Amino acid sequence: MMRVRWTSSAATPPHHSERRRGEHIGRDSPAKEEEDRSCCGDESTAGVGGEFAGRTQAEMAHTCRGTINLSTAHIDTEDSCNIVLSNGGRTYHLKASCEVERQRWVTALELAKAKAVRMMNNQSDDSGDEEPSSQSDKSELHSSLKSLTSKLDDLSTCNDLIAKHGAALQRSLSELENLKLPAESSEKIKSVNERATLFRITSNAMINACRDFLELAESHSRKWHRALQYEREQRVRLEETIEQLAKQHNSLERACRGAPGLTPNATGTPTSVKGRECPTCKREASVKNEETEYFDAMGRNQPLSQRSGSNLSSASGGNPDDWHLEAISVFHSSHESSYYDSKRKDLLPKKRRRTRIPDKPNYSLNLWSIMKNCIGKELSKIPMPVNFNEPLSMLQRLTEDLEYHELLDKAVKCENSIEQMCFVAAFSVSSYSTTVHRTAKPFNPLLGETFELDRLEDLGFRSICEQVSHHPPAAAHHVYSRNGWSLWQEITIASKFRGKYLSIMPLGDIHLEFLSSGNHYVWKKVTSTVHNIIVGKLWIDQSGDIEITNYKTKDKCQLKFTPYSYFSRDIARKVTGVVTDANGKAHYVLSGTWDEKMECAKIVQSSQGNGSAEGKQKTVYQTLPPKLLWKKYPLPDNAENMYFFSELALTLNEPDDSTAPTDSRHRPDQRLMENGKWDEANVEKQRLEEKQRAVRRRREAEAVEALEEGNDYEGYQPLWFERKVDPHTNDLMCVYKGGYWECKEKQDWSKCPDIF
Repeated sequence: MMRVRWTSSAATPPHHSERRRGEHIGRDSPAKEEEDRSCCGDESTAGVGGEFAGRTQAEMAHTCRGTINLSTAHIDTEDSCNIVLSNGGRTYHLKASCEVERQRWVTALELAKAKAVRMMNNQSDDSGDEEPSSQSDKSELHSSLKSLTSKLDDLSTCNDLIAKHGAALQRSLSELENLKLPAESSEKIKSVNERATLFRITSNAMINACRDFLELAESHSRKWHRALQYEREQRVRLEETIEQLAKQHNSLERACRGAPGLTPNATGTPTSVKGRECPTCKREASVKNEETEYFDAMGRNQPLSQRSGSNLSSASGGNPDDWHLEAISVFHSSHESSYYDSKRKDLLPKKRRRTRIPDKPNYSLNLWSIMKNCIGKELSKIPMPVNFNEPLSMLQRLTEDLEYHELLDKAVKCENSIEQMCFVAAFSVSSYSTTVHRTAKPFNPLLGETFELDRLEDLGFRSICEQVSHHPPAAAHHVYSRNGWSLWQEITIASKFRGKYLSIMPLGDIHLEFLSSGNHYVWKKVTSTVHNIIVGKLWIDQSGDIEITNYKTKDKCQLKFTPYSYFSRDIARKVTGVVTDANGKAHYVLSGTWDEKMECAKIVQSSQGNGSAEGKQKTVYQTLPPKLLWKKYPLPDNAENMYFFSELALTLNEPDDSTAPTDSRHRPDQRLMENGKWDEANVEKQRLEEKQRAVRRRREAEAVEALEEGNDYEGYQPLWFERKVDPHTNDLMCVYKGGYWECKEKQDWSKCPDIF
């Protein structure tokens, strides 16, 4: 509840009489009035020149002179400058210095009265609580709703005032129309002007209240949307975790029941070798008194661990004593070696992935010092500092394209190839979503450098990359998914510096095959452009066309990445596309942006529209409402200080000693940069590059020596990939030849070269 202190710079406050006339209200603005209100406490009374600091609500409502309870007060106006406040037997006549000042005070009093009534209702609702919560214990949601409700009540109050003054203005206008005498018209015109001024002031207050409410609602709406999205993701993860725990618990239960060292007694109850009762059986006996559902789940597993003694004895073909030893040996040799060991991996806890890396240090870059180091050196020997890099290699960036691998898992379940093509197209677009803020370049992999990502247990796929060529730089990539698809590619990076921007053109085909249907998709990447290389803030854009072809059904999808234009009315980073069958008939329209989402809409009718400026006829499609194919995940908290890495990117460079010694995780300069030691990283980067040049010079010398001796020199060959002609495109490309995961299982890395 509120109380308002009346101040005056022109006259003394009115005395605390039951009826006073002609007193002035001070020239303090409603802003000052609200300040006084907040300084005086939380009372729903208005004091006229009173001394009421520190009074309680009961004192202010009943004993303090010169106060009035706003929650039950009646506010009225007599003429252009007077205000009448009444509450029961008390009436105060107050006078403002001008009409505008009076209206500002009337509006402030009406708002204060509405808040006082609302706060009294809240107190009455909470009167039954034995332990009312303090303001600090209230949740953010409750506080936000309270603020919105307060603003909404202000709007309602302003609306009532507008209706009241609008009606008075309408009456004055009607009276003005009916006037006949000139003397009377002058007075009425003045009254109309006063009413119009009041209406304008009230309308301005309404507009300001509407603006405040709109700003508050928009800010809280964005905050709630982010919170809701986060809670939804947390709920999905929790459900997956609970499901995995249930599976592990079930497997553990079966393994425990089938553990070696159990023998049946005469009644058929399993006992241990020494004759003691099995702990599992003790637990089963106690479980009978627990919940029925848990007992039923145990019962379903009983055939795996309980067998009758007669059946086992006859199966072994001997007396019980002979069976006793034979059963133990059989259990150890067959069951333990096959079933128990195969389930041991499922019982291991899932590896926890890291969710953050050290923050990016704020190192300044001195371009002049770099230019001085370049004087007199060959272009290939100029060391570029890690200031331009991010702590990931190009091999890891290729693997990052799998962040939305679940799109391919959904594509496996599609009923026809046309629908499947939509998910493949969305997957091809999703690989660019991580680049919108990632203007730093990845580390160039050394020749023979590899990177693996084994997420078979939790995500269902495993990936292996290898740098197969250094001039030109080329990387080969292979992905296997146990959900029924495989992906492989060989990407060669070509770049052109065009003054203000740098164009990066990935060359090579991406192959995707679904094992159950045999559908084989092939497409290429678009051109990436980094703008403002010399001056200005760096930003990246994707432009060009992608044609996805299903070589089995001849279905196609044409995707167009619209380049950014300052004068274009289209949304930024726009992507559009059409999915057609082998006959060229369009079935789906794709639309979206490469940094946010992609949607598809089924075509129900198509027609030829008006010709364009180029003389071509445009096809107009009538579609059903679009369906969401893909939506970008929100970035982790503090992503702006972690190179704008996504959740998957944060885990790519996590140390793992089980990987090959050529893995990018073991690259020292990249690790130093991630840890914030950029100066040491620059020194280490220069050492690695010089080591690679020395290896290349040695190979060139060996080639010259072999040529002089008339022998053939094979040159460098990739370790895990081999070159083959693709049967679909007839292009020579590197494909995975196998052996990596077997070597990892044995931890035999003797074939790997020393590159770090």
